[in-house]
Amino acid sequence: MPLEVTLARAEADLAAGRVPVARQRLRGLVSSFPDDLTARRRLAEVYRRYGEPAQAGRWMYLEEDRDPAETAAFEARYPTPAQRMRALAWRGPEAQAGTAFAAARLAAVRTACSQAVGHPVDWDTVPADEEGAHTEGSARGGLLAGAGCLLAGLAFLAIWMNGLVALFR
Repeated sequence: MPLEVTLARAEADLAAGRVPVARQRLRGLVSSFPDDLTARRRLAEVYRRYGEPAQAGRWMYLEEDRDPAETAAFEARYPTPAQRMRALAWRGPEAQAGTAFAAARLAAVRTACSQAVGHPVDWDTVPADEEGAHTEGSARGGLLAGAGCLLAGLAFLAIWMNGLVALFR
C-alpha cells in the first residue's frame, strides 16, 4: 500500500478514536519506510497520546524540534549506542535522511556505536550490543543461573536415588 494512502488511513483511524489501530498502522509504515520522517513524527504523536515519552522521543529523535525530555527518556531507555541504533530502526546510509539534522543525528549514533565496539558498523549490520562489554551484573547473573541449574540437577538426582533405594527394599 502506498505511503500516502497508509498515512491517510492512520489519520482517519486517529480521527475516529481508533488509536491502537493507528499506532499499529504507523509502526508498519515506519518499518516499511524507515527514511520517512513524517511517519516517524506521526508515530511519536500517537505515543504522546499514550503517555510514553521514551517512545515519543525514539520516533522524534531525528527531528530538530524534538522535546528534550522525550529525548532524555529515549536515551535512558536505550543507554548504549547499539541499543539506540536498533531502536531507531534505520536502514541504509544517513544520506537518505530527509534533513541535514537527521543525517547528522544518525551519523553521530553510528559513530558512537563504531567507537564502542571497536570497528566500523553500518545501519544494515547493527551489532547485538557492544561486543565484549560484559557488566558485573551480567556475569553474576550467569553464575547464579549456573548454580541454580546445578542445584536443581542435584535435587533431581537425590529424588531419583531415593526412589531407586525404595524400589529395591
